[in-house]
Amino acid sequence: MRILTLCIIGAVLVSCKQPKKEATTEGVTTEKPSEEKENFTIVFASCNDQNREQPLWKPILENKPDVFIWGGDNVYADTADMVKMKADYDKVLANSDYKKLTEATTVIGTWDDHDYGKNDAGVEWEKKAEAQQVLLDFLNVPQNDSLRKQEGVYYTQKYETAKGNVKVILLDTRTFRDSLKKSTVEGWRFEPWKEGEGGTVLGDTQWAWLEAQLNDTDADFTLIVSSIQFLAYEHGWEKWGNFPLEVKRMEKVLANAKAKNILMVSGDRHLGEFSVKNIPGLSYPLVDFTTSGLTHTYPESPDTPNEYRQGKIIKDLNFGVLQFDFNANKVTMELRGKENTILESLVQQY
Repeated sequence: MRILTLCIIGAVLVSCKQPKKEATTEGVTTEKPSEEKENFTIVFASCNDQNREQPLWKPILENKPDVFIWGGDNVYADTADMVKMKADYDKVLANSDYKKLTEATTVIGTWDDHDYGKNDAGVEWEKKAEAQQVLLDFLNVPQNDSLRKQEGVYYTQKYETAKGNVKVILLDTRTFRDSLKKSTVEGWRFEPWKEGEGGTVLGDTQWAWLEAQLNDTDADFTLIVSSIQFLAYEHGWEKWGNFPLEVKRMEKVLANAKAKNILMVSGDRHLGEFSVKNIPGLSYPLVDFTTSGLTHTYPESPDTPNEYRQGKIIKDLNFGVLQFDFNANKVTMELRGKENTILESLVQQY
């Protein structure tokens, strides 16, 4: 398997396995390591149909993640009935292998549209407040957590180890996102708004919060979780590229950020790929690591162009593994599938 290497600086870390803790969005997670190991490992995954076979939990467990992140479409609920939505989440919780994962590691996450309650929905969805509570129940967020009262599911977690730390910023690309522009292009569902048209992806409050989070200089690495792709724009589905001014705003925010070693992960597309772009003002290439889906992909679908793609498209069932090496100041990213096979990989050297 080909490993692609990118560039830049140096830092410090070796990480450790963290014991399981109750999910929370408040403050820093600092735990004594129970077992020293070379890297801090995060597994990221998305697009999990609760009514399909779920064959990837065992290989995910084999990677012994310190954190597991849901990237959205955690279930396919597509409903305004919260009783039905809870029952869909309960099917995942009842899976014996997923139970083992929740017992072994910390689980956090955000949502996309199908677990939001309606396909492609945004700010207009009338059941978003109720759906938020059901998601937080699934993630085992305490009832007294501030996220229970906040509009939207954006939050951060910082994971401290004996040798370094990783900050995870989870975005909400649903609660505040304005309407999409339906496309007249054959095979496309949506197309980009012209600059000056359209609206926002994150909304003013979340944008201000994100900028503040990216002023944090304490983290050795900063991982931004977006349910939809940020860099890939040459397809007719949901993406940041449907809102060109929001893309420009994000690039400016990243270029001005004080946070170190930023990278992104995304889901939604029912395929896996690495996208890499040199952002003006950012001293290292930005990676958008897409991994999707856990239970279903569409191998027969035509390949879409992506000028930022590194390596090949993966259309097998897949999940993402990120290994943060603080001694070498690099992140090793792997798309893995059934039998824990490495399907594609990339190394980002900072």
